[in-house]
Amino acid sequence: MTPDLADLNAFLAVARARGFREASRTAGASASTLSEAVRRLEASLGVRLLHRTTRSVTPTEAGARLMERLGPALQEVDAALGAVDDLRDGVTGMLRLNVPVSAAKLVLPAILPGFLAAHPGVKVEIVAEDGFVDVLASGCDAGIRYDERLEQDMIALPIGPRIQRFATAAAPAHLDRHGRPQHPRDLLQHPCILGRFASGRLTSPWEFEQDGAVVLIEPQPRLTVGISGAIELGVEAAIAGVGVIHLFEGWLRPYITSGALEPVLEDWWQPFPGPFLYHSSRRLVPPPLRAFIDYIRTAPVELRVKL
Repeated sequence: MTPDLADLNAFLAVARARGFREASRTAGASASTLSEAVRRLEASLGVRLLHRTTRSVTPTEAGARLMERLGPALQEVDAALGAVDDLRDGVTGMLRLNVPVSAAKLVLPAILPGFLAAHPGVKVEIVAEDGFVDVLASGCDAGIRYDERLEQDMIALPIGPRIQRFATAAAPAHLDRHGRPQHPRDLLQHPCILGRFASGRLTSPWEFEQDGAVVLIEPQPRLTVGISGAIELGVEAAIAGVGVIHLFEGWLRPYITSGALEPVLEDWWQPFPGPFLYHSSRRLVPPPLRAFIDYIRTAPVELRVKL
């Protein structure tokens, strides 16, 4: 007997949520309906797919193997069906993007409102994190990353500012107390604010460049904040005079313009290439993602190149 597609979707929802009640919140079906679907699927396949206890639901070995292959396969089915719907009713469906926190802050605000207005049938879900993620395995359609962090065998499309810079800044009161650096090495005498990625790696060394000369320094952290959730705390701490901060220029520029922060070593700020939207070259592009790609390619120039 060929398993029912709805039963396969039910199993995947329960396996990912690690529970029937938890899965029911997002699957649009009751826990009992999901439970019956999984029992029906197990009977059809002749193998147990989930270990069930009163406290948890976890995949068996067979369930884990099915889960690993099923996610991308069902995404292909959804994309194929979505392509038909696209021809009939216009673009509809969900677009899931995995992006770094910096892109959620500095790139997408200039793009998403216009895209959503142009495609009222599309819903968008943004997952913001800074670790290396397999976008397909995470259930996302595409991701945004910088060139050095792009996965292999992916199609990449420029998105957002094509040239960015890391900026260094501190509160004027801090610089009045500790002095204004004339060379990157002078920062070694200043308390600094660093970020930490989910992997545990710090946002150091700091890199500066002038007239072809590159200088790397290991700043002394007075405060360290998580990149994924506490960067704004780091910025507020810099404004309060805790230390020097080194971050995307677009993030710090409003505070520099207002005078809350003062630029430090601006002649040494290092430029780097902007981010890319990337997606798999081995799967059918879902209609919402295709619409997003087309929107980016035809977006006003200022959305693609503005610093």
